[in-house]
Amino acid sequence: MVEILSRRDGPRREDAAARHAIKSNWGTIEKLADQISQGGYSASKRAARSADAPRAEGKVICDMGAPRPAAEPAPYVRVSPNRRVVVVDYETGRQMHHLGEIRRRDGEWRFTLATRANGFFAPVDTDVAGKLAALDGAALGADRDEAALAAEIASLLGYA
Repeated sequence: MVEILSRRDGPRREDAAARHAIKSNWGTIEKLADQISQGGYSASKRAARSADAPRAEGKVICDMGAPRPAAEPAPYVRVSPNRRVVVVDYETGRQMHHLGEIRRRDGEWRFTLATRANGFFAPVDTDVAGKLAALDGAALGADRDEAALAAEIASLLGYA
């Protein structure tokens, strides 16, 4: 048996059902949006509706390019929860260098410098590797925790 489907006027049944579900639950959706954005959703709606909000006149030009970098980065060393040791710009929060990882070797947690010899796909620069070569394989323990390691790396790189 062959069923012939012809084009209908109007929206599909699924689309109409979705629109109805959204319309009937709009109050809950707005509450969730406010909860997620900590009230920012309603605040943006109020600002858009206010009479004293600035209105654009004439041509509106939007620069959709990447944000401008800060004139001078403020680097600091951070050990992330997944034990990656990175240099991050304080102003933007962007990662500048991946220095290595804290890995478990021979029953101890050790700092592993990001080099090809240690199996890293993207090694650190040679000058950074030269400065941190003494810490490659350094064990973490009672005298050196993650914060102390980050401070030691920051001083060797001249960020402290």
